[in-house]
Amino acid sequence: MTADRIEREIVIAAPIERVWAVLTEPDLVTEWFSQGKPAEIDLRPGGTMRLNHGEGFEYPTRLVRVEPPHFLSYRWASAFPGQETRDDNSTLVEFSLVAEGAGTRLQVVESGFAGLEIPAEMTERAGYDSHVGGWTEIVGTLRQLAERPTP
Repeated sequence: MTADRIEREIVIAAPIERVWAVLTEPDLVTEWFSQGKPAEIDLRPGGTMRLNHGEGFEYPTRLVRVEPPHFLSYRWASAFPGQETRDDNSTLVEFSLVAEGAGTRLQVVESGFAGLEIPAEMTERAGYDSHVGGWTEIVGTLRQLAERPTP
């Protein structure tokens, strides 16, 4: 790993369709990523996924690739809450899912930090170091949600 790219990989004891649902259904996305109001998702390339972290931190991410149930990617401007996501103000987040027996191997990659000019007041929240720890926590939460019995 370099200071431009973060990678996390885990095996989840849940079928690929369940892991896909955790990554893409608004109520479930709200549980693992959007601590404010519920996530809004227009699940298509070019669509928007609005993530709200509360305290005025809302992120209108731009979906790049949507290939159910194997691949999802989006760009988000974590250093620029509320701003429209552009290639020059955002990182790329990619989720790859592969069925593995009765479970799913999930790989998460966030890249593009080296090309960003992050405002000093946002470094602690949106810089590479904060995301390294953040993704470790998030993949654990993803696993818990996907492995949780469904009603």
